[in-house]
Amino acid sequence: MTHPPITDLATWQAARDELLVREKAHTREGDAIAAARRRLPMVEIDGSVKVVGPDGPVPFLDLFQGRDELVIYKHMWWDGAPHQGQCEGCTAVAWHLPGAAYLNARGVSYAVVTAGKWDEVAAFVEFMGYTQPWYSVRDLPEPVGGEMGFITSFLRDGDRVFLTYSTTGRGVEAVNASMGLLDMTPYGRGETWEDNPEGWPEGRHACWTWRSDADGNPTWGETSRPVPQWTRPGATPVETLGRDGGFH
Repeated sequence: MTHPPITDLATWQAARDELLVREKAHTREGDAIAAARRRLPMVEIDGSVKVVGPDGPVPFLDLFQGRDELVIYKHMWWDGAPHQGQCEGCTAVAWHLPGAAYLNARGVSYAVVTAGKWDEVAAFVEFMGYTQPWYSVRDLPEPVGGEMGFITSFLRDGDRVFLTYSTTGRGVEAVNASMGLLDMTPYGRGETWEDNPEGWPEGRHACWTWRSDADGNPTWGETSRPVPQWTRPGATPVETLGRDGGFH
């Protein structure tokens, strides 16, 4: 097996200290970007628009739960698909934040929204065992509804609601802590886009680990499920994802 060169502790520490300089610079640049993010302008939206949750239609304003700030994750949805046919990436993101206690302590609420029909969404949430509040924003425009796969932040001033920030793509890795931990391992994420030393294990397509079969083998075939689903009672091998148009 190809692996990093073997050396003594002092040599390792010297190399580690050299990399630490770059890591510190990266951290400080991240702090500077966050400072710029806090200086973005904001856009007022209609906080009275109705979203659908376990208690029926409620104003979007209710998602703040009386707090001043709100972060939502916009979960992609396949109408009519069984649980194993829903978006594997969004399943992973939602799975990584089972509790929002620290957000709540800072005065920030958290919720997941999706464009699915509420009866389908409710069954999926129950199956997954999610504990965060979920809502259907079906047929609502941006930024509450619209395109999914985003993290979006809002600020409340009394009954007035403002959009402050939104990110998608790798920006949602802020929730998915597993990606950051994999980046700290010698073989990383095992994806083809990564810059690896010569002779390293050959990478595969991005997100190749997000689905697996019942034996834990990564696959995007019809007998696969999003990886977190295999921890749920009653999750079994399947014959179809129950959706058209290929994989999301």
